[in-house]
Amino acid sequence: MDWKLHELRAFVAVIDAGTFTDAAIDLGVSQAAVSRGIAGLERRAGGRLLRRMPRGCEPTALGQRFLPQARRVVAELDKLEDLLQAGHTSLRLGYAWSAVGKHTTPLLRGWARANPDIDLELVRHNSASGGLAEGMCDAAIVRTPLDPQRFDAVVVGLERRVAVFASDDSEWSRRRSLRMKDLASREVIVDPRTGTTRSDLWAKGKGPHILQTTGLDNWLDTIAAGKGVGMTSEATAVHHPRQGVSYRPVSDGPRIPVWLAWWHDEPPTGITALTDALTGLYQDG
Repeated sequence: MDWKLHELRAFVAVIDAGTFTDAAIDLGVSQAAVSRGIAGLERRAGGRLLRRMPRGCEPTALGQRFLPQARRVVAELDKLEDLLQAGHTSLRLGYAWSAVGKHTTPLLRGWARANPDIDLELVRHNSASGGLAEGMCDAAIVRTPLDPQRFDAVVVGLERRVAVFASDDSEWSRRRSLRMKDLASREVIVDPRTGTTRSDLWAKGKGPHILQTTGLDNWLDTIAAGKGVGMTSEATAVHHPRQGVSYRPVSDGPRIPVWLAWWHDEPPTGITALTDALTGLYQDG
């Protein structure tokens, strides 16, 4: 089947932007061109990929199944174009909430000096695989294990857990640190897709009441509103300071393993150097 790149780009852009108009702006084409691209792609796919809504659109069931592969194709072709145009390669490092905290800037600066022929690019994507399964990146920083049948992964470091709460919290605002039992007495907000907080971190029957939310921004907004508290990696505190939200170390919280993961059958260029660089940064503190 003769798949057309501009149609795949249009489909991915509409999903990311939420509307045909915004997708056209992002792509630098007319809205009519985006509509033609989606129509052509749906003819080739044999069904509707997008469901039109009053304020935008969303993928159909077929569109949901089609999207990961479409992303991978577009990403790989973008990578090929970059390689041909720049004369060197790139390594896209994905993450969901936070990259590697305080080590992020030293990583980027050190990498540029040590590996001038490989551009290291950070890509944020809110999924359990940090965009790796979706084809958004070549490798990813994750804090929960991925499927070993699909991905290779290595632990590059460990991070402390921190409690997160509204800054005007009458009980916790003056505390320098907290304990797991302190959180157990509260409503704890979690993102079940990408978060590292689970009820099994506490003994059976001793854990907090769990409330679910989706995505980093919603999680922080809910906590800032005083509707509950959270627990996360210390890297989140570095990457996402938020007015009205405070972070404190959880003194007895189990450390969070930081994994570097990549596709089992597609180890990216520079992955060994990246593993060594990250491991060294975490070991140095």
